[in-house]
Amino acid sequence: MSRYLFTPPAPVAAPIRGRDELFPIHRIFCVGRNYAAHAREMGAEPDREAPFYFNKSAHHYVPSGSTIPYASETANFQYEMELVVAIGTGGFRIAAADALDHVFGYACGLDMTRRDIQFALREKQRPWDLAKDFENAAVLSEIVPASITGHPGKGLVRLKLNGEVKQSGDLSDLIHPVPALIAHLSRFYHLQPGDIIYTGTPEGVGPVKPGDRLEGMVEGVGNIALAIGPAE
Repeated sequence: MSRYLFTPPAPVAAPIRGRDELFPIHRIFCVGRNYAAHAREMGAEPDREAPFYFNKSAHHYVPSGSTIPYASETANFQYEMELVVAIGTGGFRIAAADALDHVFGYACGLDMTRRDIQFALREKQRPWDLAKDFENAAVLSEIVPASITGHPGKGLVRLKLNGEVKQSGDLSDLIHPVPALIAHLSRFYHLQPGDIIYTGTPEGVGPVKPGDRLEGMVEGVGNIALAIGPAE
């Protein structure tokens, strides 16, 4: 007989390119305003101060190729195309010079956002949880081992909406590159295998509507796709 009051949720896991094993997702960390042009389009002036983060529940993971409903309680549901880092070896207070040793691989991600709610919360200086951490908000491609991709420090990040290019940036434009993010984040958390980091989005974020299709890519890593269905 189970000691649980109800059945615990199943583990959340993403496919790994070239393997039968799955990558169990532990925590999802997201970096805010990590491209200068995107920071400006959000009404903030970019700087070289420490990065800041928000979180998404691992249970809000959606695999690439899915159709998700238009998000509830928003009239401005938006996409953000990102490189995602998958941690394979845990650590605490990791030096930037050693950070890439802790990376298992990379993926493409869509950080889906209730933008109108985000702006309203930001105006009141309140946390962004309702704007960022909701069902179907963390879209992820297969994870590609670093043994295949290497550790990309440059390369095209692009997103198309219904075939039209909306976002186009380069990984070399990250204000805080991957080693710096891992080093900084590991000062505040004991990073664990299964943690993933959405590294930020280039400029060009925008709204979607039911019937839209998103297609994104990170050069040298892979592709991601998402369809938007009607609201529930």
